[in-house]
Amino acid sequence: MAHLVTPGPAALPQHMVRMRLALMRNSLRGDNAANLYTGVSLGLILAFGTIAVAVLWPAYLPITLAAWLSGWIFGPIFIGGGNEALRPEYFSMLPATPGRIAMALLAGAFAGPAPVVNLVALLSLPVYGWRFGPAGVLIGLVAAVATLVTMVMVSRVIVALIGLFVRSRATAAAVGILTGTAIGLCSNGWALLVALGGSDTAVWSEVLVRALPSGWGVAAVEASWPLALAILAGNAGVIALLLAVWSALLSRRVVSAARGGVPPRRGTPRPFPATSGARVAAAKELRAWWRDLVRIQLLATAFAYAVVTPLLLVTIDVWVMFPFAGLIAIVMAAASSANLYGADGTALWLTLMTPGAERADVRGRQLAWFLIVGPAAVALSLAGTFVSGETWAWPWVLGLLPALLGGGAGVIVLLAVTSLVPGTDPHKRGGNPLSTGADETAETSLAWLVLVAVPATALPTAGAILLDPWAGIATGVLTGVLCAWGFGRIAYRRLESHGIELLNLMKHGPAPKADKPTTADLPIPHRIGVTICWTIAWLPLFPQGLVPMVMKIVGIQDPVWFLALHLPPIWQWPTIIFMIALGLLMYGYAVLIPMRLSSSSSASATR
Repeated sequence: MAHLVTPGPAALPQHMVRMRLALMRNSLRGDNAANLYTGVSLGLILAFGTIAVAVLWPAYLPITLAAWLSGWIFGPIFIGGGNEALRPEYFSMLPATPGRIAMALLAGAFAGPAPVVNLVALLSLPVYGWRFGPAGVLIGLVAAVATLVTMVMVSRVIVALIGLFVRSRATAAAVGILTGTAIGLCSNGWALLVALGGSDTAVWSEVLVRALPSGWGVAAVEASWPLALAILAGNAGVIALLLAVWSALLSRRVVSAARGGVPPRRGTPRPFPATSGARVAAAKELRAWWRDLVRIQLLATAFAYAVVTPLLLVTIDVWVMFPFAGLIAIVMAAASSANLYGADGTALWLTLMTPGAERADVRGRQLAWFLIVGPAAVALSLAGTFVSGETWAWPWVLGLLPALLGGGAGVIVLLAVTSLVPGTDPHKRGGNPLSTGADETAETSLAWLVLVAVPATALPTAGAILLDPWAGIATGVLTGVLCAWGFGRIAYRRLESHGIELLNLMKHGPAPKADKPTTADLPIPHRIGVTICWTIAWLPLFPQGLVPMVMKIVGIQDPVWFLALHLPPIWQWPTIIFMIALGLLMYGYAVLIPMRLSSSSSASATR
């Protein structure tokens, strides 16, 4: 291969592009194709929306482009260090300089749908430049290309920094805290803007969004010719600097030790406790949580989001979410723990080779998750309720806390053995310590499923609290115990009967099933519709439907961000009912359309 990709300066980038396109083309099967079509469709909608902003609301174009930049910055962090189809380690033996390899990898980074969609969005710059004449259009075109390259380079440098410097528990936790804070800002950052409202803040924000790399194109379009050329030249210099930094980081990453966790300390290793069964399995699992950088980062993300979200609302004097910080942490921690067996790779064979160890392994994982998440969630819940002074929240906190803890401990082990996503063995992971090597799309879908399933286990408790607040506490304890015990029982029973299949899945990946219809066999409109429904149906059902319904029943008057509570009283209940119905219809569409495909395929097969 080396003689093919090193004959000339242009050959290496060309081959990188061809390899990237080949990998993407060969992966467009099943749900991957549906997810790609849906993502491109949503991205193009947002891109054309950005162009509409440039036409109708030009004052908001800099902040809109800043949102695209934030996607390139935080997107790779959200999916575990970025999707690196072409890893630098693959090309470390090629007789090429780090600069050439970096240039080639950069060319390969543009061979995908995300840069194309982003380029469509950046066409808003020449559209915005039309206000300043033909010169503004020309500057906008050059600035669009320069801004795209800058965004991609910033993203790659951040991924490289993560892969190089996240080598300890502290740095992994720091990345998790940053990720959780970013997610909190994306969901409730408007509260901070409202709290900082005012003319001075507006001017400061306007200057800030133009100072970001995403705003340089707008500044160049608005500036005079000499200043515009200086801005574009400075942008080119920043691109060259980022490329040099990236090539240096890639060189260090290739020669550095790649590990996915923290090795044990030197000296005599600490022995496991003199016990057996679930306790020793829990001790093993606790060490995995303490040493695996991926788990540390995900856990820090969950608790950072749970703390930042209510704190942002406190800036506008809204304390209603403060008592529920611990409950949010439980749900987020469960979502980040849904692929327990997949994250361990093929280590399952150790459990399968020990007679009768399946039950102890499942119960030990549940116990370890309780010990890691439970005390911190309890402390957050109690402290948040005390500090906020929201005395009405005590029955809800005390009732939902055990229900969600038990539901989370049960759901994660059940999904770990029924919806396993194969990952790379921890000792075989690449130079990016925050990537498990698993399919990011599948892991994200599994996390969304947990975000729906865990709160659903607490619905009986919520209903009991509405009838009798303090009787709901007993219901919450009973619900949590039943969920943890019952789902755990189902999990270890399935592990006993399907353990070999799970091990084969982790080692070889899913086997193709040509005769079984999947979502990818649907027509493209239905395929896109099903994926969109699974992605956003929770928005009308939970945040805009069930939550304001509970607030209306309890008597909370603060509308916060709930649409129904901002409307006149006569329209509040119809809007709540409409939102709940819309969410249920979207989930029904996402479930029934594939079922209809499967039934029609079975009927045709029997004929």
